[in-house]
Amino acid sequence: MNLLMISMLALNIGAASAAPDNYPADYQKIIDAAKKEGKVVIYSTTDTAAAAPIIKGFEALYPGISVEYNDMNSTELYNRYISEQASSSGSGDVVWSSAMDTGLKLAKDYAMPYKSPEADKLPSWAVWKETAYGTTYEPLVFIYNKRLIKEDEVPKSHADLATLIKSQPDRFKNKVTTYDIEKSALGFMLSVEDMKNDPKYFDHLKDIASAGMVVQSSTGTMLERVSSGENLIGYNILEPYAKSRAVKDPSLGIAYPEDYTLVLSRVSFISDQAAHPNAAKLWLDYLLSQKGQDILANQANITSIRDDITGDNDVAGTTKLLGNALKPIPVNESLLEYLEQNKRLDYLKKWRATTGK
Repeated sequence: MNLLMISMLALNIGAASAAPDNYPADYQKIIDAAKKEGKVVIYSTTDTAAAAPIIKGFEALYPGISVEYNDMNSTELYNRYISEQASSSGSGDVVWSSAMDTGLKLAKDYAMPYKSPEADKLPSWAVWKETAYGTTYEPLVFIYNKRLIKEDEVPKSHADLATLIKSQPDRFKNKVTTYDIEKSALGFMLSVEDMKNDPKYFDHLKDIASAGMVVQSSTGTMLERVSSGENLIGYNILEPYAKSRAVKDPSLGIAYPEDYTLVLSRVSFISDQAAHPNAAKLWLDYLLSQKGQDILANQANITSIRDDITGDNDVAGTTKLLGNALKPIPVNESLLEYLEQNKRLDYLKKWRATTGK
């Protein structure tokens, strides 16, 4: 390699690692310190396959900083992180969880306060005390098997879903699936948010469960079973995973409930005990940045929390599609109410009694 090529390579690496123009003047110090740390450890519920283009983009922007990505379900992430904090053993530098309630609880107890330079580009409800941040804008949808559910049967609301199943118990016996709210922290949170938005939630839940509801801890399992026809309908399914599956499988249909459509925003924060705190700041800022969010929306197919992204897979595009039906779940203390032990146990007891699970 000649001297000119070496010089050009050095310039390219320097450019890739330069602070964005609109960031604080001293941000370069964070970049330099992060390069000395050499890596960032992420604990996440986002599938590795979905996160892969974001990781690739980050490592290209910051050569020399590798991403150690740990993909877990929401309950496993929570329990592992709590255990590691209690024992002061190595843990994630950044938590990125779809279970917004347990994610915020962890942030409340263990997060490092950090004002991201991208914070003012986010909706106000997505920022909690300059510490925890909502990173996505994901509607919760119904899925159904197009071969086995006619188009005119597809439910348009939660009440429609309950009526359809109750009216044909033999047809839907053990054919409807959703989260096991005891095994899935995400499922528990979504059930509570349904209850807050639907005055007849437990009546509807009883009707949905009347034919024998099948519960799972994994979105992937629900998508697989509806695609195959083993189950006919699933509900409270994250739209990005459903859309990615539907692209490959024309038998999978997606419906947006018109009475209300919950919107989830994956919560992320930096651990106050992070072994790589500067690299963690770079990762969080990148995830929230226009560049990172564009990759999230257009390569990972996860709806952006911003409204300035190319294409319609962002807040503006989703609002144009669904309008007032959208009910974003705010990143605030309201998420914590049903995590109080007695309230959680009472809720689980009522859910079990209603569903027979």
